[in-house]
Amino acid sequence: MSIQVQNISKSYKDNFAIAAVSFDVKEGEIFGLIGPDGAGKTTLFRILTTLLLANEGTATVAGFDVVADYKSIRRSIGYMPGKFSLYQDLTVAENLSFFATIFGTTLEENYDVIKEIYVQIEPFKDRRAGALSGGMKQKLALCCALIHKPKVLFLDEPTTGVDPVSRKEFWDMLKRLQQRGITILVSTPYMDEAALCDRIALIQKGAVLKIDTPENIISKYDKTIYDVRTKNTHQLIQDLKEYPSQYSVYAFGEYIHYCDKTDDFNSIELENYLKQRNHTEIEIRVSKTSIEDIFMDLTTLNQ
Repeated sequence: MSIQVQNISKSYKDNFAIAAVSFDVKEGEIFGLIGPDGAGKTTLFRILTTLLLANEGTATVAGFDVVADYKSIRRSIGYMPGKFSLYQDLTVAENLSFFATIFGTTLEENYDVIKEIYVQIEPFKDRRAGALSGGMKQKLALCCALIHKPKVLFLDEPTTGVDPVSRKEFWDMLKRLQQRGITILVSTPYMDEAALCDRIALIQKGAVLKIDTPENIISKYDKTIYDVRTKNTHQLIQDLKEYPSQYSVYAFGEYIHYCDKTDDFNSIELENYLKQRNHTEIEIRVSKTSIEDIFMDLTTLNQ
């Protein structure tokens, strides 16, 4: 295993940021921590990258203990924090040279690792990092995290605030890095990125709710979600919540996602109910269950 976490907890006064979290990350795997802001993802990253001490529990990264072997871990990992943290007044080339020097290497020595990424930012090598676009900052930060050929790469919400095209390019780059045998632990609040990981951990309020492949999590979900739409969306939400057998109701894009308590749900009965509530242009259809639906079920719907 590249990463092993056993009952890690971190609290601030009486509030737990992380509560007895346990999971393993296999060598060469892309493992995703999926959850909203405040779920505890960054705190966990800081513990695993030796920037923060846990109150309880143990963890190893690349075979090294996060407390006893912190120096070895820092030489073995690459870390890209959620907030752009490179030197804004240094140019692209100067930032890369600086981080390579810290790790006792050079850009030329490990150029093969970052080549596919660096060629995209090389035309801007003399531009100050602070003047780069969001997507270019992201690529530069990734190059700096890879310049010393790490065994494990930590990416804390790397695509937050980045345009959709750059997000896709970034994940394509991660897949190519995985082919080099680099283990990748990535956190994201975007549920659609869960499908791009080999395995995921759904995390909320410092607790891991479920760990499995995205496909298994969806296939094991035993409820049916329905897309419901009418002309009056606001009133539709209120009326669906008052439907006697409703289990869950929440907005999902242009539709409302509805789930029934019963196993013999009848869409015609729901349609007649909505007509009685003066709804028009009614559409009810079976939805394709997503990770976001399951996350909603595990968290807000069952509180």
